Amino acid sequence: MTNFAGSMTPDGCPVELYALLPAGAAPQLIHEAIPAEASILELGAGAGRITHPLMKLGHKVVAVDESAAMLAHIKGAETIESRIEDLDLKRKFDVVLLMSHLIEKPDIGQARAFLKTCRSHVSHEGQVLIQRDPPDRDYTAEPPFRRVVAEGCTISMRDLNRIGPDLLSFTIEYQIGDSVWRQSVINRRLDDKSLKRELYTTGMELAGFLTPNRSWIQARPIGSIRS
Repeated sequence: MTNFAGSMTPDGCPVELYALLPAGAAPQLIHEAIPAEASILELGAGAGRITHPLMKLGHKVVAVDESAAMLAHIKGAETIESRIEDLDLKRKFDVVLLMSHLIEKPDIGQARAFLKTCRSHVSHEGQVLIQRDPPDRDYTAEPPFRRVVAEGCTISMRDLNRIGPDLLSFTIEYQIGDSVWRQSVINRRLDDKSLKRELYTTGMELAGFLTPNRSWIQARPIGSIRS
C-alpha cells in the first residue's frame, strides 16, 4: 500500500475507495436470475456496492462482511460483521451470493469453507450465485490496463504472471486523487471440472451459468435441480 490515509479492512482494502466503486451490470444480472422479492444473503458485501441496487430492485438483503467500517456504508439492510467461514445464522435464504472472485482464493481450504457457508445458508430450492474469472480467458496474453471506474478513481492491473498450473499473480492499483493503494494478489484459477468437484464436496451441484463466458455460476443443493 502506498500513500493511502483512509480506513482499511482487516485484509488491507481501502474502505473509502470501495464505497466509490460503481455496481455495473451485476445487480440486474442477479435480479433476472432469481425470484422476485427474494431473500438474499450477500457474503463479502463490502460497502454495499451490490447491496443497495438489489434492495432497490425489491429484494431483502442481509449483508455480511468482516469489516465494520465497510458495513457502516450500507443503509437499509441488515448487516452482520463476520468472516464468511465463521458465519452460522441458522437461517435459510432464497439466494446466497459469493462474488468478487472469493471462490478463487489460493487457499483451497478457505475457498471450500466459503462454499460450505453458502450451502448451510441456502434453502433446498434456493440457489447460490458465484463469480469467478472466465475459465478460458488467457490473462497472461493481455497487456496491462488502466481505466476510470468512478469520478476521480482509476484502477490499474499489471505484473500479471502465471506462477503455477492454476495460480495467477498480479498487482492491482487504485487511485483516488493523490491517494494510491497498491496490492499484490494471487488467484487460483477454477476450471469447470474443478468447480464441479468443489461444489459436490460441499453438497452442491452446478445448475448452469448466467453469462456466456461462464464467469457467473449458478449452483443448487444436491438433489434440488429439476429436470
